[in-house]
Amino acid sequence: MTSVGILAEVEADMAGLATPMRVFVATGRFTEPQTGLPELAAQIRSLLASAAADDAWRRFLSGYAPPSVPEIIAALEAVETHAAASLLTRIATVDLVWPSHRLLPVETAERTAARVVSLLGPAATWWTNHDTECGAVNGLTPLFDTLIAGTDGEHFALALQIADD
Repeated sequence: MTSVGILAEVEADMAGLATPMRVFVATGRFTEPQTGLPELAAQIRSLLASAAADDAWRRFLSGYAPPSVPEIIAALEAVETHAAASLLTRIATVDLVWPSHRLLPVETAERTAARVVSLLGPAATWWTNHDTECGAVNGLTPLFDTLIAGTDGEHFALALQIADD
């Protein structure tokens, strides 16, 4: 599959995992020839700014400025590729504040998340601000938030769920 084809498929699948006012997604293709975590963190920063500008969250995030790229990098933990689809599914389906409330049907999200991970490939790197072993979160906003970000070095996929109690 061509790079353009991969991007189109990742965009479509990630759009299917978004939920208005709750789960924000971003996808794209890096323009720089050498990309790494700083470039991915810059995309995360853009997604945080978009979420903060959303009508539903603007009043809660008044005066909020996303963390700097180094602060975002410091908040991230690596995720094994085999665990990325599960975390992406959880962000798309389970409300951070009300875990019994489902944002999307689990089966649909599982298939879609697995496809996104597959499209980025087994060599992709995945990052989150959520320590899945102990449950701690390195918050990126003053609200409840969980992020997953993946890249194959050329394409990226981001999902961010934010919630307020």
